[in-house]
Amino acid sequence: MEKAFNIIIYVFAAIGFVLVVGFFAIKYGLTNTNGIIDTQRENFLKNGTSSQDFSENLYWQNLDEWQTLKAAVEKDIPTIQKAANDADISPRLVASALVVEQLRFFYSEREVYKKVFEPLKILGNETQFSWGVMGVKEETAIQIEENLASTTSPFYLGKKYEHILDFKTSDIKQERFERMTNEHDHYYSYLYAALYMKEVLAQWKVAGYNISERPDLILTLYNIGFANSKPNANPHSGGAEIKIYDKTYSFGSLANEFYYSNEFLEEFPR
Repeated sequence: MEKAFNIIIYVFAAIGFVLVVGFFAIKYGLTNTNGIIDTQRENFLKNGTSSQDFSENLYWQNLDEWQTLKAAVEKDIPTIQKAANDADISPRLVASALVVEQLRFFYSEREVYKKVFEPLKILGNETQFSWGVMGVKEETAIQIEENLASTTSPFYLGKKYEHILDFKTSDIKQERFERMTNEHDHYYSYLYAALYMKEVLAQWKVAGYNISERPDLILTLYNIGFANSKPNANPHSGGAEIKIYDKTYSFGSLANEFYYSNEFLEEFPR
């Protein structure tokens, strides 16, 4: 009995250590991915547009992982559309962020991809450092909620949206986690992502910059977070590095490629 008790103590101590390390890793940015800035599009940076004529033979379109992801996204088309419509934002923006988040997950978790995602054709649902299929961090989710209620915030969207994320129980922390990581219904994952983008658009508009026609920039801002959303007259796309085999993208550039591709164009029009 004493030996079993000691083993239990050691197990719980190890779990506690891992949780503490994870907490401080997130707090001090140790889990952040290296970022890059896109420099290859000076022509549209000068005239303020990112419209591009991508071919339909993009690198990622020819990979087996894309076929797996495509089949998984198809299952969630109505849910993505509903969440985006509820937030009054383009469903294609939400889908673009989803595609990059999932491709990143597929390539960073290869064993899980091979054993689960590829055979079942399902989306990766994160429950640790980031949550849900859209990879939203808890602190980001909390700020999204706070921005909805703060009339003095540059991210404020108006009375129409003040109660869109209201909780139904008194245990807000647990309810937030459960609805964002729900494996059977990804609605809240998409809704939080859509509201984040809408809040950032509002912030830039208040500052005097309309970036509604810059999907590359909106999706970069989705990746880098509220703290790095700093309205300015000469913004660049970029974000975390996404490595797909021997090719490296920024989050913004890969999302932009999907946005201007013809994938899911009927379901998620530009």
